[in-house]
Amino acid sequence: MSEVSNSNSSKSADPNLRAVEEARRDLDRLESQGEVVGTSAMVRAAKRAGDHLSGADAPDDDPVEIWGTRIGRGLGLVFFIGLLIYMVVTYL
Repeated sequence: MSEVSNSNSSKSADPNLRAVEEARRDLDRLESQGEVVGTSAMVRAAKRAGDHLSGADAPDDDPVEIWGTRIGRGLGLVFFIGLLIYMVVTYL
């Protein structure tokens, strides 16, 4: 009778053990492939902003267009910051 109860308990424990092992494998896979959410988002945003302001999307064969893009985007940023400061001082 004890052999029957042991075989039944091993069958019932086996699916739980398999589920736990599968869950650990999934967590290990996610940990190795994933990123820290806040850090990676900030790094990506900073990289995109840096690429945008440096004119990385301009054609490489035309230095005048690259520098024109950089100057225009830099002046746009300065104008935005000035406008933001003006509105804060005026309305708050």
